[in-house]
Amino acid sequence: MGRLFWKFFFAILLAQVAATVGVGATFWLWGQARELSHQDSAPRALIDTRPSAVTIVDGADVALKFGGEPALRELAARATSSTLLVIDANGHELLGRIVSDEVRAAARPLLTDTGSDNAVRRLTAPDGRRYTVFVRRQEPDGPMGQRFRGPPPEGPGRGRPGPHVPYIGMVVGTLASLMFAALLAWRFQRPIRDLRTAFEAAAAGDLAPRFAGAGKGRGDELVELGRDFDRMSAELRALMDNQRRLLHDVSHELRSPLARLQAAIGLAHQQPANMAAALERIERESVRMDKLVGELLTLSRLDAAAALPQSETIAIMDLVEEIAADARFEAEPQGRHVDVSGTAQVTVRGAPDLLWRAIENVVRNAVKHSPAGGAVEMMVEAAGAQVLLRVIDDGPGVAQADLDTIFEPFYRSNPGANNIDGHGLGLAIARRVVQAHGGTIVAANREGGGLCVTIALPCVPA
Repeated sequence: MGRLFWKFFFAILLAQVAATVGVGATFWLWGQARELSHQDSAPRALIDTRPSAVTIVDGADVALKFGGEPALRELAARATSSTLLVIDANGHELLGRIVSDEVRAAARPLLTDTGSDNAVRRLTAPDGRRYTVFVRRQEPDGPMGQRFRGPPPEGPGRGRPGPHVPYIGMVVGTLASLMFAALLAWRFQRPIRDLRTAFEAAAAGDLAPRFAGAGKGRGDELVELGRDFDRMSAELRALMDNQRRLLHDVSHELRSPLARLQAAIGLAHQQPANMAAALERIERESVRMDKLVGELLTLSRLDAAAALPQSETIAIMDLVEEIAADARFEAEPQGRHVDVSGTAQVTVRGAPDLLWRAIENVVRNAVKHSPAGGAVEMMVEAAGAQVLLRVIDDGPGVAQADLDTIFEPFYRSNPGANNIDGHGLGLAIARRVVQAHGGTIVAANREGGGLCVTIALPCVPA
């Protein structure tokens, strides 16, 4: 058991023990007050005035009226559950039993000649003799009974009892508090112990979900904390998987240019006459590697950045026109055309360099996949609080299942058949940039062939 368990345990135990002692003390004081109050009424309490005693006295009245003194004597002798006392006019008890002065004094204030609901009554026999009839209270043995009977007789081993303290109730309450405190502390400590085990496993590299089915029927904060841990571990697992996949893809992409560099260097050593061709190959592979590293750095910065490096108002139509002009310079020598349509004079808020890079990557990707003599169209239109930029090409399109995958790093759709140079990072960078600006980017195949990439960005209110 950890320290948290004992903190909960002792806190709850002390609270419950304090409540038990407080309740016990309250009842003890109440009992003491009752004992003091009964000391004044002890003589009166020697007479039984309950309804059952009144019924016995009524029976004695009936027996005396219809059976006389013999019937009354027989009733007094047969009354085993209670002590029916019958005193004649001379002060003698009918059965010869001794009646103490204390009992006689207690019965005297209750004595009445009339009334059928009195516990002490004076009855008249048919021959005119009069009797005083009442029932003496019988108390069980023990401190509570002795309280009404007066002090016990003096003798060896018999003294006056002390105050009645509810020791048994306090002990039972303390044991119950101990049990419930342990149960409640264990209930709090168990999920925390499970969380500690989960954190230790996560530190060792095990990020499997552990609280998916835990806490069914419970909706407390500890269960929610476990589910939050599962969500956190899932995010960490996804990041680690992406990191491993990225390292694998980077190593794969760098392996080919490095191999070609080594081959060109070896060829230059073996054939000095072909030095110019070898240097040209080395330069080309170096440029490719530099481009790959630059795109990887851009992608890494976009993933790690919490905010845009700079933010300013950008006229989207002017940005598109400049990108189209650069794309034409690259596309027209290959027999491809880049057209711009739309007159939406809207502005967006963001980083100009990053937006330029994102849109340029989409346009250059469309130019690469368009056939000779094909055209790439850039359409700009306003749609409520957004501006839509559609980049449409005449290329072969993408398989329906890969329309979302093309925005993943290092994904290239059928590179062997397309024979397109690249690393598969352009569209991944474009999606990161668009999402950082609060927009969306989606791809869809055209009915007549080709691909349409739609970029939606929030507008700046005029």
